[in-house]
Amino acid sequence: MELKEQNHHLTAANEELQKNLAEAQHRVAELELQFGELQRENSEVQKNLQNCHILLVSAKIDPVLGENVGDAVQKTEEERKQVVSVSSDLLRELKSFGNAAAHQRAQLQEIQTNFEELTKARELLNQERENFSLQAAELQKALKETEELLL
Repeated sequence: MELKEQNHHLTAANEELQKNLAEAQHRVAELELQFGELQRENSEVQKNLQNCHILLVSAKIDPVLGENVGDAVQKTEEERKQVVSVSSDLLRELKSFGNAAAHQRAQLQEIQTNFEELTKARELLNQERENFSLQAAELQKALKETEELLL
């Protein structure tokens, strides 16, 4: 009787295990179907992504920034031209300024030379005036002496 009861328990447990196995197999089959569908979706998404990338590249659009690469290149080229233009203008102004500064330097040196010459001429004139004054004083002294002698 005990064996029958154990057999009955074992049969019930076996049936329960068979039922669980069948459910697990059914769940595995469902998961395999879902996995297959996800793989197909993934391959379609990859294919679409590749097609989109090809379209972006052929349209010269940066996939990261979303900007037209041609526009960016053109913008960069325009900016480079502006920088070159501004640089050329600055160089011309610097040359003009340098020429003006050189001209003013030459004028300043000429003025300094003239000033030095005038200073020397003034010193010479002062020296001559002093010499003349001394001669005049000597002549006056001689004239006084001559007048005294004549009187």
